[in-house]
Amino acid sequence: MEFRLPEIGEGVYEAEFVNWLVKTGDVVKSGQNLMEIMTDKATMEIPAPFAGTINELHLSPGQKIKIGDVLLTYTPAGATQPEPEPARPAAAANDRPARARSIRQPVAAASDGNGSRTSRAAVRAAPSVRYLARKLGIDLTTVRGSGPDGRILVEDLSAQVQTAAAPVKKPAPEPADYGRPGTRIKLQGLRRRIAERLVQAARTIPHYSYVDECDVSELVRLREGLRDHYARQGVKLTYLAFFVKAVVAALKEVPIVNASLDEEAEEIVLHDRYHVGIAVATPSGLIVPVVHDADRKDVGQIAAEIERLSSAARANKVRLEDLRGGTFTVTSVGNIGGLFSTPVINPPEVGILGLGKVVKRPVFDARGKVRPADLVYLSLSFDHRVVDGAVGAAFTNAILRHLQTPALLLLPPPPVVP
Repeated sequence: MEFRLPEIGEGVYEAEFVNWLVKTGDVVKSGQNLMEIMTDKATMEIPAPFAGTINELHLSPGQKIKIGDVLLTYTPAGATQPEPEPARPAAAANDRPARARSIRQPVAAASDGNGSRTSRAAVRAAPSVRYLARKLGIDLTTVRGSGPDGRILVEDLSAQVQTAAAPVKKPAPEPADYGRPGTRIKLQGLRRRIAERLVQAARTIPHYSYVDECDVSELVRLREGLRDHYARQGVKLTYLAFFVKAVVAALKEVPIVNASLDEEAEEIVLHDRYHVGIAVATPSGLIVPVVHDADRKDVGQIAAEIERLSSAARANKVRLEDLRGGTFTVTSVGNIGGLFSTPVINPPEVGILGLGKVVKRPVFDARGKVRPADLVYLSLSFDHRVVDGAVGAAFTNAILRHLQTPALLLLPPPPVVP
């Protein structure tokens, strides 16, 4: 029997084969993953809709495949009876009522460390403290409460976390693989997709770049003051979340930048949704997952979404829907160390913002006095067919203005009007 590539998503008709998860002669079960393929930079696994033995694999890494192409041949499993359940000792079969009864018994008590037993139900703690303890993996019966009548407070959990985390050391990051001299690397997979899109961008889009400097001293102070607050909520508050908020506000002021060019219809399409792509460097190459409806999210929600998308991209688990629909892109080299760059536009968008690292420099204030300031360079590239130089400058000025009043970026997003 032949197994052909099934439909893999709306509007997706072609993919690139990445690698096999099975080999010839393997006996597979229905639902077992057979292979990995790549579509629009997203890697997905294809499960087996059959049970049987693999006879022959027809693909090699980097090969382009279309819906309906033969992927492999297999021999279906015969009409055999399901494997009988291993016989269990009579005692095991007879103890079912006892097990059922044990489930209904009260939860076992835990030791308090002095030989006595403390019931879990007797632990005194607010629901929020219990919830946080579950998230942190802390057994409340082992925590000594410092509140009234031994009530466990959030501060008591903090002490537990610090004690548990003290001996743990983060593993050293693995060095990046930049290739080996004297070898050849096949242009396939994600690297080929990146090459195709960048060539398309360079050939079809007349780029121009615009660079400006922004004093983000107030933003640096604000983030420092809020970082621990968001960390207690499990959110890593980065500068990038504030930049995304500032970009969205600027896009609303200068809508022509939140657009795409429909060359066939000869129309400029101004979007009424704000889907901001975030460029993420992965071991395989650059991926741009999208924070959808960024205008409807607050800074904390954007930060959490950026962390989710970045982690999924680096783990090669990003979803296809997370890579689609972007209307503007933000890329950052600040964590690596660059001051500014000239980013390439991600088609069909008409603009992209590149962020450098935040650096401390001496500057003159309004009275001519020298003071220290935290500065960042904003590097923007625009599609000159749609965005003229004066419009690009106006858009950049809007971003600067919002970054210099960062407290306003913390305001909740306005309600969605149907």
